[in-house]
Amino acid sequence: MSEETLDYELPVTPAAMPGLKVAILGAGKMGGILLQAFLKNNLLHPEQITATVAHPERAHALSAQFSVEVSTDNVEAAREADVILLGVKPMQVPGLVELIRPVLTPSKLLLSFAASVKTASIEDAAGIDLGVIRAMPNTPAMLAAGITALCAGRFVTEQQMAIAQRIFGTVGRTVVVDEKHMDAVTGLSGSGPAFIYIIIEALAEAGVNVGLPRDIATMLAAQTTYGSARMVLETGYHPALLKDAVTTPAGCTVDGILELEEGGLRVTLIKAVKRATARAKELAAG
Repeated sequence: MSEETLDYELPVTPAAMPGLKVAILGAGKMGGILLQAFLKNNLLHPEQITATVAHPERAHALSAQFSVEVSTDNVEAAREADVILLGVKPMQVPGLVELIRPVLTPSKLLLSFAASVKTASIEDAAGIDLGVIRAMPNTPAMLAAGITALCAGRFVTEQQMAIAQRIFGTVGRTVVVDEKHMDAVTGLSGSGPAFIYIIIEALAEAGVNVGLPRDIATMLAAQTTYGSARMVLETGYHPALLKDAVTTPAGCTVDGILELEEGGLRVTLIKAVKRATARAKELAAG
């Protein structure tokens, strides 16, 4: 009895958003993170995605790595896309939108994650009434632990906002805010990771100062920060209530908190967010 070899392909799991075509114009740091997240989470299949970068050699490398069409031609990438992600630097956004204007239609969605570029500026550059959504993600998106604030332009539909939430939901949580709050979002969650890293670094240094090995002190500081954040998010309790649960009368923690208050940590963090927000407003004003 002869053996026969049967040729067959393994079944492919349907994409979570079948039929949607997405172009990432500027697949740099955040664009690359989103590209990987789309594929990893099976939000889109490779054939649903096109991307662009500035240099042909980079395009070839990305295409080979992810089996996605990558080029340097922004117009062609945008032509067939339903959703166009704008991942270039803020000063490049108006020029890019004007470049792709000939292939824009009212049914397309422009989704920008360029800091401080207002939806009205993008709408004006597009020259037609189409959906524009502005996004402010943060760097923990790299580990799908980010938070992205989204705000809608004048012509965005509920369905388009749902698409944007689904897209950025692959790299963490999302919130929808009015555009007037986006500079504050930049100051808090956009700049916030840097503030938290300083706190972790300081806690680790303190651990070393009281005798812990540096690697252990760093792990204790980082995991304590991570676990505390999860407690806030998953219990829904106010941070002050969770703080009080750790603080026993005449215990160690209350003495430490007294030092923090005397050192002005609370006020300093508030000032840091306000300063970063003010800078975001300056950048938005041009």
